[in-house]
Amino acid sequence: MAATAQAAGAEPLEVWIDQDLCTGDGICAQYAPDVFELDIDGLAYVKSADDGLLQDPGAATPVPLPLLTDVRDSAKDCPGDCIHVRRVSDKVEVYGPDAE
Repeated sequence: MAATAQAAGAEPLEVWIDQDLCTGDGICAQYAPDVFELDIDGLAYVKSADDGLLQDPGAATPVPLPLLTDVRDSAKDCPGDCIHVRRVSDKVEVYGPDAE
């Protein structure tokens, strides 16, 4: 995966998916396939830096800075409102259903 926001000097962000709300539409995987993937159960999961699916509830992965717009748009357009993008430092959600 590409450099994270932290490597570029910006506030590092991470993303996670609430599978209980996931509708399996796959919009996230279309926008950012390096970050999201649909599993055999039909639900979306975030991927680790080495491309593995993170299937533990609440598992988060860093948001690569070049993909920030795609990840943000995924959270915005997700029909299940299940994608959460938050700052690593204080866990405040910046994009997603709980964003301030």
